[in-house]
Amino acid sequence: MDLSNDDVPDSMNTVLFVCLHGSAKSLIAATHLSQLAESRALPWRGESSGTEPDTDVPEPVIKGLATDGIDVRGYQPRTLTDEQMHGAARIVSCGCDLVPPPSSSVTVERWDDLPLVSDGYGTARAAIVARVTRLLDQLQEQQNRELEVS
Repeated sequence: MDLSNDDVPDSMNTVLFVCLHGSAKSLIAATHLSQLAESRALPWRGESSGTEPDTDVPEPVIKGLATDGIDVRGYQPRTLTDEQMHGAARIVSCGCDLVPPPSSSVTVERWDDLPLVSDGYGTARAAIVARVTRLLDQLQEQQNRELEVS
């Protein structure tokens, strides 16, 4: 799954997931949001960044995502930028502080209680995917309401 900005012209359909290392929680969330949105024919996509990114994605994350049909072998965690924060429709912080904080026009959620991936990929994945599914449901409902108004 390609997590670059090149294939999505409207960054306002981007949900930016941020964790400390940008290689586990945020990556799992971003790839699953993109996969679920695509399966529902929704315009949303996930993007992953870290406040202190790792140089590589840990092997348990690569293997775990591969079981869901998501290939991140070539993905390199990236540092969170102001441009990403200001260009996202929504930001989800997975247990880290956003410094500097994004503008007040961007909705920010904190998912501080997610299980650690290092304590077990399956448990962390289940919790993250459940949250991502709820978030995508909310985004879809919001989109439907906006379409009804217009």
